Amino acid sequence: MVGFAPEFGALVYCATKVFLLYLSQGLRLELGPKGAYVQAVLPAGTRTEIWGRAGVDPTTLPDLMDTAELVDAALVGFDRREAVTIPPLHVAERWDALEGARLGLMSDLRQAHAAERYLATR
Repeated sequence: MVGFAPEFGALVYCATKVFLLYLSQGLRLELGPKGAYVQAVLPAGTRTEIWGRAGVDPTTLPDLMDTAELVDAALVGFDRREAVTIPPLHVAERWDALEGARLGLMSDLRQAHAAERYLATR
């Protein structure tokens, strides 16, 4: 989920997460007609050994999800054929709204001319 929050810092790490999400979504579009299924899982904070490797004691971090629970949730999302599974997101409609807004933004682009608000006044 850090890919949606550049204000958390670790920008290169966050950027790789966004790249993987977009790559998964693109692969799903390209390979879906050929029978391949691609799912992106956005886990948020998970209790793994990565924290210790980073020099952080995971017991000092609140609200980390256990890996078994994460995997179980991801598999439920897979069985439901979710393109994007977000186990820690308790209000699924928020993701739907974000995706809807993104798609709406794309439909509002008119690349032949700059938007009127960017045209110099003459």
